[in-house]
Amino acid sequence: MSKRIIVCEDEASIREFIVLNLSRSGYEVTDVGCGEDAVKVFEEKKGEFDVALLDIMMPGIDGFEVCKRLREMSDKVGIIMLSAKSQEIDKVSSLMMGADDYITKPFSVTELVARVDAVCRRVSMTADRTSDDPSVISSGPFILDTKSRTVRKNGVPIDLTQIEYQILEFFFRNQNTALDRTSILRSIWGDDYYGEKIVDVNIRRIRMKIEDEPTNPKYITTIWGYGYKWCSQDA
Repeated sequence: MSKRIIVCEDEASIREFIVLNLSRSGYEVTDVGCGEDAVKVFEEKKGEFDVALLDIMMPGIDGFEVCKRLREMSDKVGIIMLSAKSQEIDKVSSLMMGADDYITKPFSVTELVARVDAVCRRVSMTADRTSDDPSVISSGPFILDTKSRTVRKNGVPIDLTQIEYQILEFFFRNQNTALDRTSILRSIWGDDYYGEKIVDVNIRRIRMKIEDEPTNPKYITTIWGYGYKWCSQDA
């Protein structure tokens, strides 16, 4: 079955370029020209898309707001932001809003398809996970359920994106072990992904959701110049 993509881009020529090349690559593409239509179509289709490509700079509802609304409706859809700017703040803001990746314009067909393929693989791996490993992993006040893809702290569910869940699962399977950024990047985003900043931004998001004091974390600790470590806090 073809993977389903929704493309939201207000510039017709760019939108046509994306639709043409993703269609040629075997994707089933739905395209819209504004943020309002993206939210409407996503809602009408009950979020049945594998990936959403969202332009950041659009009149009306911009890409950041669309990303936020789509993420509220689905924690499973992969979201890639498209931006004509290369500033770090746009990239960080996209990830903090719940996006999985970003592409800076102009981009090649090869980069476009590679990024979409990578996000689709992560979505499929998460949805189709049938591991022989124990379905429940405990760590201090946390319970991670691999079947329902949920994490609870003291019995209270934590609202996570698919990427955040995968990072936490990776930590839970490597408790009290120092993990370098490259290992985390390759485990979650694949061998062909570059740019470790995406790891740091997602760790920041997770800390805001799970730590009692995000600025003084006790579960996800930083190993300066190396990476991070999950401290189980078990007695």
